[in-house]
Amino acid sequence: MTKFLTLAGVFAVAASLAQSAPVQASETGVAGIHSWVRVGGKTCLVDHYHDGSGTGTTKGAAQAAAIRSWVDFTAWEYGSSWGRYGLAVGKSMNCDRGMSGWSCNTSARACRGW
Repeated sequence: MTKFLTLAGVFAVAASLAQSAPVQASETGVAGIHSWVRVGGKTCLVDHYHDGSGTGTTKGAAQAAAIRSWVDFTAWEYGSSWGRYGLAVGKSMNCDRGMSGWSCNTSARACRGW
């Protein structure tokens, strides 16, 4: 059974993670291989999505792990200025409950604040 997290729920999880991790602006230069677009006050990748997955004993823990996975890989590839899930656009999150707990997957286009 697949469940989709509401956008408000995704923002709540992202906000809780953002409070626990300091942000350091850095760039790897790799984001330059993709096209960018301005979305509000942000610069975002036009059509390139990154994915993250995670598991946990609760749905919230699995969501947090999926977001952390997205953040870790995106920041590694492009730099920490791009690895902020709270700034990402086109977010989706789906979760399944299994015999041993929850499994969640997220997908989003990375953005930076400038």
